[in-house]
Amino acid sequence: MYKLSKNDVKFIQSLCHKKHRHAEGMFIAEGVKLVEEIIKSKFILKKIYAIEKWIAPLGINASLVSIITEDDLQRISLLQTPNMVFALVEIPTAPSSIILENKISIMLDGIQDPGNFGTIIRLADWFGIEQIICSKDTVELYNPKTIQSTMGSFVRVNIIYESLVEVLKTTKVPVYGALLSGKSVYSTPQPAEGILLIGSEGKGIGKELLACVNIPITIPRIGGAESLNAGVATGILLSHIVGKGEEGLPKN
Repeated sequence: MYKLSKNDVKFIQSLCHKKHRHAEGMFIAEGVKLVEEIIKSKFILKKIYAIEKWIAPLGINASLVSIITEDDLQRISLLQTPNMVFALVEIPTAPSSIILENKISIMLDGIQDPGNFGTIIRLADWFGIEQIICSKDTVELYNPKTIQSTMGSFVRVNIIYESLVEVLKTTKVPVYGALLSGKSVYSTPQPAEGILLIGSEGKGIGKELLACVNIPITIPRIGGAESLNAGVATGILLSHIVGKGEEGLPKN
């Protein structure tokens, strides 16, 4: 049984802050489902802290695993109810290539809520979308709340931070902008390729990017709700934008 030291706890808690995550090149992942998704992926685990009830998957390097008490797991957990296993994971080199042709991509302009961002990543995974291009002021992928809300989907979706205007200036694929004044998504033909551009929760799509939108779309409002959050809106839009083949599977 490994006993967490004060230095262990201090180091782990430091990874809750962006500057320390990037200085150390590590981020936090917590919970059975999330850690098992990472184990199956190309991400590199640096350390695992787990209680005895957790059963390590076959092939996991035993030297990475420290068995700790439930009280120690509580000390480092970011969850209200700690979930058996807690991991430190290496931050990989960010993907740099952006391919927009012959696929549907998501573009996010200034999304600030980590829960919304994580939900959008999970939706991208559900609909078979391979990449999300984010403005540089979008919330960080490795924010613990973002990682947690992806439920592991981040291992299958490339997240790229870039100047959105520069990307859009160099592409010829259609840009679908989520706007209150757009055409109903329900009457929008399903494209073979394109970018779904989602604006921030408070400000929407920035003015510079609006000039790049050539197909404004909206979700018609029937009731009295003033707005939808970015995650919910993205899910509804994707369900109509992502075309389906004969077997009901996404074209991507």
